[in-house]
Amino acid sequence: MNHEKDVQFTSAGTNINEVKQKNAEAGLSYNEVKALLAKSGGHGTAIYSDTDIEEVKQDIHKHQY
Repeated sequence: MNHEKDVQFTSAGTNINEVKQKNAEAGLSYNEVKALLAKSGGHGTAIYSDTDIEEVKQDIHKHQY
């Protein structure tokens, strides 16, 4: 297989495969960061949370005196 034929470029000359590789090595994506913050209680991230609010309310009421 000829590697040079596998290389794809944008109309501006950017090597698409190189950009994808660098992105993969760069760390978390924007959406991954949002999800991580939502799970760890980041400020203003409640809309991204997968917490079951009703379950939390039931748990709170179960443990009240």
